[in-house]
Amino acid sequence: MFLQPAPIKPPVPLTVLEQLDIRVGTITSVEEVAQSKKLVRLHVDFGDHRRVILSGMKQERPDLSVLIGKQALFVVNLEPKRLAGELSEGMLFDLGFADGITPVLAVPEAPVPNGTRAG
Repeated sequence: MFLQPAPIKPPVPLTVLEQLDIRVGTITSVEEVAQSKKLVRLHVDFGDHRRVILSGMKQERPDLSVLIGKQALFVVNLEPKRLAGELSEGMLFDLGFADGITPVLAVPEAPVPNGTRAG
């Protein structure tokens, strides 16, 4: 299947990217959010703390338990946001959603300590 890449967005100064805090975390548990058709609750270990991060992946995988124990990239310095009555403390950094393909996790090629920064 050939997917034509989306056009590249306009340039931004490097300082814009440097404002984002993207870190590796390990997903320790996954639960469906009952009030939502899309959201799941990810419990994520960042080494020095844990967070709850909501992600709209409920219908993307037949078995969400395969995510437990996986390391992935998360944006950890976004303002907390209430979704379906629950507070999300960050954002999962995945690949594919914006292009309309089934998303996959952005993962380190080898295990690294939880809390390791990207960039």
